[in-house]
Amino acid sequence: MIAETMSTNDLVNKLTGLKQEQFSGQLLVKSTEGEGIAAGQEWNFCLFLGRILYATGGKHPVRRWQRNLLAHYPQLDIQKLKQLLVNISFAASPSAITSWEYQLLHLGVENHQLSREQAAKTIAGIVNEVLFDISQATQVTFQVKPEHLSVPIQLALLDPGLVLAEIQHTRQVWHKANVGDRDANQAPIIKQTEKLQQQVSAPVYQNLVKLLDGQRTLRELAVVMKRDAAQVTSSLLPFLKSGIVELVSIPDFPAPAVPATPKPAAAKPSSAGSPLIACVDDSPLVCQSMEKILTTGGYQYLAVQDSLRAIATLLSRKPDLIFLDLIMPNTNGYEICTQLRKVSTFRDTPIIILTGNDGIIDRVRAKIVGASGFLSKPANAETVLESVRQHLTELVEE
Repeated sequence: MIAETMSTNDLVNKLTGLKQEQFSGQLLVKSTEGEGIAAGQEWNFCLFLGRILYATGGKHPVRRWQRNLLAHYPQLDIQKLKQLLVNISFAASPSAITSWEYQLLHLGVENHQLSREQAAKTIAGIVNEVLFDISQATQVTFQVKPEHLSVPIQLALLDPGLVLAEIQHTRQVWHKANVGDRDANQAPIIKQTEKLQQQVSAPVYQNLVKLLDGQRTLRELAVVMKRDAAQVTSSLLPFLKSGIVELVSIPDFPAPAVPATPKPAAAKPSSAGSPLIACVDDSPLVCQSMEKILTTGGYQYLAVQDSLRAIATLLSRKPDLIFLDLIMPNTNGYEICTQLRKVSTFRDTPIIILTGNDGIIDRVRAKIVGASGFLSKPANAETVLESVRQHLTELVEE
């Protein structure tokens, strides 16, 4: 991973070059220390075959995520969505795609709490804001970290050229409004209430007192007022120049609490003699979650994310129990279950269907193709381990 120091104008060439290389991995961007709107900030882009999957970092990653999500889905229950974190297992060195923000969007789509289109629009808004913030930095350092990415679901694949063209337009809008030197991540607050009251009507004053409370950034006010952030900032410019209103830095919202990983001492160590449990699912998030649950429960674990190689992999390892995703690219759980039951090795192996669609038709069809059980996603640790114990016990008793 080699660092390169460049101006923000070189970001266009960097992303264009990575697109031509069909690069997959992380692009880490850090602005140099010193003065300026974006000084000392860090951002992380995740690219897949040269296209942008996600971006995070900067001053307010939590505010940014929540603001863009609610902008496209105002009725969404954010707290209900955050509860899905209980099933997330984080990598030791998370990339943008393994950040809780991306994983929650993915799980929200998988569990039908939001649509893929809403998630894609949210990501596009987030990436645009990140790139705009970077464009306000004087000088940045780039680091490229190649990775083999197994994308759980393509919520968005943004063309760098098109995104950067939008940012150039946004920058022009800010400069034409004479607010190019203002930080959209700062919050306006009234500093001279008496002067403001003298200059505006009573209704306008009351409205400004409610809005300019120092708790919402310019970007958040723009969402509330259903206007462009540059327009909102421009409308406040006379008050900012006179000192009646001031822009202040405010902290990010706290990130959702991630449940603590059980201490190693409390976990049952897996051994060569313990049952081998397989999980066939194209989602790395599900596989990571199942690995955490099953290895903590003392079992050996096998993840199979390539559905086309699932049967060959299972034949070579011969697991004692199989969790099988219902919906995958190229094939589905029903087809794989049918094929496995035709093989003598897996005639009696417990096969538990995993799905986010908990319908009676799916359950009936799962029984027809020979599934032993049915588990709704996201499944918690207690449910998974109880299901494993139940089916393995029944297998022994037979």
